[in-house]
Amino acid sequence: MISTPTLLLDTKRCERNIQSMLRRARQAQVTLRPHFKTHQSIEVGRWMQSAGIEGATVSSLRMAKYFADGGWKDITVAFPVNVLEMDTINELAQRVTLNLLVLDADVVRRLEAKLTAPVNVFIKMDTGYHRTGIPFDDFDAIDGVVNAITIATKLHFKGFLHHAGHSYDARSVAEIAAVHQDSLQNMQTVYARYVQRFPNLEISVGDTPTCSVMNDFGIATEIRPGNFVFYDLMMVQIGACTHNDIAVAMACPVVAKHLERREIIIYGGGVHFSKDVLTTEQGKSYGQVVVDDGELGWGNPLADVYVSKLSQEHGTISAPFDFVDNIQIGDIIKILPVHSCMTADLMRNYLTTNGNHISTMRS
Repeated sequence: MISTPTLLLDTKRCERNIQSMLRRARQAQVTLRPHFKTHQSIEVGRWMQSAGIEGATVSSLRMAKYFADGGWKDITVAFPVNVLEMDTINELAQRVTLNLLVLDADVVRRLEAKLTAPVNVFIKMDTGYHRTGIPFDDFDAIDGVVNAITIATKLHFKGFLHHAGHSYDARSVAEIAAVHQDSLQNMQTVYARYVQRFPNLEISVGDTPTCSVMNDFGIATEIRPGNFVFYDLMMVQIGACTHNDIAVAMACPVVAKHLERREIIIYGGGVHFSKDVLTTEQGKSYGQVVVDDGELGWGNPLADVYVSKLSQEHGTISAPFDFVDNIQIGDIIKILPVHSCMTADLMRNYLTTNGNHISTMRS
């Protein structure tokens, strides 16, 4: 059945991850609006709808259109609005509740001038990640954007949004908690300044590490984790999940082996896995080999058996002598990815553990 690099999807683990995050959100009394950039699939989105999730987060207008075509009616584009895509914005705004991100008063005015239908807007805040957003304590800049929104007739101010992406640098629950608490405290500063003026102010937060292990989200009204639907080795190293939570694995054919070097060459390279890498006790790791159960699923990680090098199409697995000796050309090796979001984006479709093929927006 498998003859080329294939991304396997364990449906039971995936649905368990969805249910677990939904329970956490409900217990914290926040809305779960998952980020769909990880799975990029209408079918996986339907599993979320079946669980009771009503709102989606996406990373591009193209992705918003794909999920709008798939029936989603409430979509947040969690990326600074691109004013060069006004035709797509207007088309989407005519048929869904569209939530956009702004961080510049001039962009607000340009939106107002060209919109043909109303949209909601969040102001993107920087609470410590320093990728983009208005610094949480730059009230002159925030006021300028808020005031531009409030005088616009086609924009509705929803609130403030941030992404604590620096939680990906954490390597323990304690470090995740420190990022979480600092980010929420910074958002609290913004909330306190504007809540009397906007009593229905929404605070949207979320990243998989904090959403996976924290229980209190303070003044937040919604969380937006994405990677949680599949998880990956990076999340294991951070402390957000265990290997048993990872719901995807690459299945790659063996094309050569070099017993003297204790290396196996697989058909599966950077164009399949991406080149995200972890530093482990063994050195650089681009993936962890797992026990093959003989079907489409997999078991626990194998000690000291990992992807040590990647080129465009080739992958090199380093392993103990006995493991290499027992592998045959044409065998299939299953590997947990370092970063499931990038791997899924590159692979473009899934083969589920029950034998079904699932497409994505890139299929």
